[in-house]
Amino acid sequence: MGGRPPRPSRRAQRGASTLLACFNRIIRSLTRPTAMPTLIPQPTRIQSAGTKPKLIDEYIGRVNSKTESASVAHMRSPAGWLEPGQTPAFDEFTIVLKGMLRVEHTKGSIDVDAGQAIIVHAGEWIRYSTPNEGGAEYIAVCLPAFSMETVHRDAR
Repeated sequence: MGGRPPRPSRRAQRGASTLLACFNRIIRSLTRPTAMPTLIPQPTRIQSAGTKPKLIDEYIGRVNSKTESASVAHMRSPAGWLEPGQTPAFDEFTIVLKGMLRVEHTKGSIDVDAGQAIIVHAGEWIRYSTPNEGGAEYIAVCLPAFSMETVHRDAR
């Protein structure tokens, strides 16, 4: 007690550095000298994958704003929802607002509770689920933007 806090792992440092670089890319791509702010008046409801219906409201992305550099979506998944495994070609940054989101990966799983976030790096196999009562509500940011061509879902 009273000592220095533990030093973050190299992976955590790399993740924080990647997150900062991604946000800088978003800002650069969205700020042009002649550009004006773009109001997104409402999201577009996107069809979900998985064992139960999940609500996906895309605010920024290939569908709603025609943005290829990033996507931002508000997700609400019910208890017992399970998405197919995937190896996306994009980084995904997720902040859990309510409930718990389970992220399975090749070495186990991580439970992400409300108030926590997780970074999934491009090329990592993962599978999302919400096994607990009440499901989960979360915001997902993908860089570059999510697309069916780059999510690389497992064959069924």
